[in-house]
Amino acid sequence: MAKKKTIKKTSKSASKLAGSKNKSFLKSTKKKETKQLVTKGMLIGDIAVKYPKAVPIMFKFGMHCIGCGMTAYESLEQGCLAHGMSNEEIDKLVEKINKAVEK
Repeated sequence: MAKKKTIKKTSKSASKLAGSKNKSFLKSTKKKETKQLVTKGMLIGDIAVKYPKAVPIMFKFGMHCIGCGMTAYESLEQGCLAHGMSNEEIDKLVEKINKAVEK
């Protein structure tokens, strides 16, 4: 009987440890999410509505498609790639937009 109790105690301790690791992971994930408000996976139309400060920045990068019907279906990355932007340019655009909307 003593062995069974030990196993149960060990499994409870292991589950507590796993739970605390998951909580730590979730906390670190939340911090990352709030740091970057705009991502390249977001729809262009959603960005324009939620963060109007992003629109002039997109214009400066040659993204003049704010009034286009595709903004409701196309992510920022898809739109940028369609306009011939490189991944580095897309990352720079996202960075500038986030700096502007955090203010």
